[in-house]
Amino acid sequence: MDNKDYGVAQLSEETLGKLQHIENELRQETHEDIILIAYKKDEAAH
Repeated sequence: MDNKDYGVAQLSEETLGKLQHIENELRQETHEDIILIAYKKDEAAH
C-alpha cells in the first residue's frame, strides 16, 4: 500500500460502532489487543 494514496476514512457513528464490535470479537477470539484502522483511497491519487 502506498501511504500517499490513502487517507484516514471518516466513518459514521453507525459504521464506527460496527468496526468497534469487530475489534471486540477479534480480541475475545485471539486474546490480543486488536485495533482496526479504516483508510479510504484518495480520489486525487492516480
